Amino acid sequence: MDMGRQRLPPKLVSAQRKRSVGDDQGIPTPPAESMARRRSPTKDLPATLGGYKVSKPLFASALLVLDSILVALIIAYVPYTKIDWDAYMSQVDGFLGGERDYTKLKGDTGPLVYPAGFLYVYSAIKFLTGGEVFPAQILFGILYIINLGLIFFIYIKTDLLPWWALSFLCLSKRVHSIFILRLFNDCFAMTLLHASLALLFSQKWHLALIIFSGAVSIKMNVLLYAPPLFLLMLKALDVKGVFSVLLGAALVQIILGLPFLLTYPVEYISGAFNLGRVFIHFWSVNFKFVPEEIFVSKEFACALLVLHLTLLVVFANFRWSKNGLLHLLKSKVGDAFSISCESRVKTLDKEYIATVMFVGNFIGIVCARSLHYQFYSWYFYSLPFLLWKAPFPTPLRLVLFAGVELCWNVYPSNVYSSSSLLCVHLFVLLGVWIAPIGSEFVDRMPAERKEA
Repeated sequence: MDMGRQRLPPKLVSAQRKRSVGDDQGIPTPPAESMARRRSPTKDLPATLGGYKVSKPLFASALLVLDSILVALIIAYVPYTKIDWDAYMSQVDGFLGGERDYTKLKGDTGPLVYPAGFLYVYSAIKFLTGGEVFPAQILFGILYIINLGLIFFIYIKTDLLPWWALSFLCLSKRVHSIFILRLFNDCFAMTLLHASLALLFSQKWHLALIIFSGAVSIKMNVLLYAPPLFLLMLKALDVKGVFSVLLGAALVQIILGLPFLLTYPVEYISGAFNLGRVFIHFWSVNFKFVPEEIFVSKEFACALLVLHLTLLVVFANFRWSKNGLLHLLKSKVGDAFSISCESRVKTLDKEYIATVMFVGNFIGIVCARSLHYQFYSWYFYSLPFLLWKAPFPTPLRLVLFAGVELCWNVYPSNVYSSSSLLCVHLFVLLGVWIAPIGSEFVDRMPAERKEA
């Protein structure tokens, strides 16, 4: 017996033998990136509390209950702030009165600038509440909790955040105000968007696109998600599938807009889908430091648009497509001329879906010429995901989150708050750019690989 050799424990000997057998048989060792994905991404803090393992669904349920109580207290004790509600009701009154010319549907804030879905939603709200603010606040409080539940579902399925970080989704003073004290249509649009994203996790593409189109019909900011969503469709579906789901989304817009398209089509399209609107400089939260004459200029708008499109292409090519965007497009062109009648659907990884959608929208936020206070709801719920996707230390994530929230609660915005917000946005965008690229598709089971 060699007394110089250290005897290994039986478990280590068995593991060593398995590794050696795998090497001899040519079984590939998983790459470091794949192994990293198998490890829990939420190891920056223990997943236990007082020695007990914390269940994310249970913790999220507790947060829903606590936030429901907070919502009730806000409705009961915090004064409502009248901004757009009267204008919404005036526009709905005109629609219910039979007016179909979009140029004549006006409120005290100006003409109607939202697609037809907005009118249907707020007509239903008027029917349920009688146009009164207090019952409408209760309705929006319920909507807030439904939206928060959808967000928790998304975060639990992606499993990117530690359990305690889910609480950040309930901590925004501004978002509570947007839903409960302002009653903006952004709330319905974003709730439908989050429902659409949740359906994508189950690969229910047709229903997801129908709901996505419904969100667009309430407010067009949802179109910021359209480019990344289209990329996901190209990844998951064949050409026939992409055409089918897009057709369903288009039919939603046609059906909802039919009363206006049959009477005053030009007025409806130019009013409801006006992409050239110039917002008032005073209300800008992000580019308040830009002089007003530059802010309202077409050159500034075009520069931001070019930057937006460039960033989308760069991310799509280098971060969201491992073989490059051109390779993906070539494969789809070849698929279009294929004689095969079999529909092919690939299952996308949930974290990949959320990453592409949230980052794609965030690029639009960074490049938006003007962000009003209610626009915070467009991306607040994705902010914790982006911060934990980026390879930042947790203390820095907390500072960045607090910085964004602080900037959005400065009223009116000023040079310092708007420039600080832009700096934080750019830093977060850099973080998601350098973040490790995860798997695009769900790993197939060994049996499936064998059959293939």
